[in-house]
Amino acid sequence: MNLAFGWCAITALGDYNPEKGGHLVFEELGLVVEFPPGATIFMPSAYIHHCNVPVGEHEKCTSITFYNPGSIFRYIDNKFMTENELKRRKSHLFKELQLKKMVRFSRALNLYSTLNELVLNNAI
Repeated sequence: MNLAFGWCAITALGDYNPEKGGHLVFEELGLVVEFPPGATIFMPSAYIHHCNVPVGEHEKCTSITFYNPGSIFRYIDNKFMTENELKRRKSHLFKELQLKKMVRFSRALNLYSTLNELVLNNAI
């Protein structure tokens, strides 16, 4: 799973007509965006569900995705142990870190602007 507040980069590859297929679809946002071969988008993919419009029968569309695995950050936070290992070896620390997760998640959400904030700041 991605780091919840991390960004990922997705690059479109292939040979297809981007006006007819390969679009990125963001259902919750009500957006469909052309995504031509060679284009890259940066987005918080753990927060925004996305999919692609199919391409033509004889066309090819692939992508490469760069992301931050949440498990790496958990491993570091857990003093370089898996969650199961930390729970087994240092249960007091495991409980403490579990409580901190909710605070961290809330802080992570606050890193993003709301639609109202963007409108007020004339960003959109």
